[in-house]
Amino acid sequence: MSFAERLTTLMARPGQDNVPRDDVPWHLKYGGRAAGIVGGFFAVLFGLYNCIGILLGDVGCLIGGILQIVAGFVVLAIEAPCCFIFIDYVQQAAEKADQRPYWNRAALYCIIAIPPVVLCLGLGSLFGCGLIFVTGMLYGMMALGKKGSREDMAAMASPNAMSPVQGVPSTDQHSTLMEDPDSVVRGHASSGNNVAGSQLVR
Repeated sequence: MSFAERLTTLMARPGQDNVPRDDVPWHLKYGGRAAGIVGGFFAVLFGLYNCIGILLGDVGCLIGGILQIVAGFVVLAIEAPCCFIFIDYVQQAAEKADQRPYWNRAALYCIIAIPPVVLCLGLGSLFGCGLIFVTGMLYGMMALGKKGSREDMAAMASPNAMSPVQGVPSTDQHSTLMEDPDSVVRGHASSGNNVAGSQLVR
């Protein structure tokens, strides 16, 4: 792939998804990407700052700083592969990440943001990894999808909501709620014990 083709695909990437996701608001999509880019940059920057802790003999901060730098590079590679334009496999990894559901990216970002904070609790690790964690939460909100319309929510909350089982209008407002399966099992178990006890008495 030539340099011009690679540059063209990188520049077209933020505005279009490989997998169509029409239910995601544009402000969440671009907000998640911007938070990821800023968070990745600050994670690398403050990770380098945490690595200076080795001068004071703090090995935990050194390991936490290295993990924070790796987490920052992972987020930058997925969110802004144009920063790694001369590394081929970064573009391929970013395309594969774009084809995955949003909850995969949310779980990855939230998980990789936790160990540096645990190993070296400080302002640098809290800020850098906090931005990565916020990015993960934004992608988690995207994974949940759009909120139902006002009419749909009003219809579900109304006393004349359709019962999901029979398809007929129900006057009970709890008709759309599921029954707790544990209470049903306990109810059957206690009634079975009462029957067994009454047979023993006889």
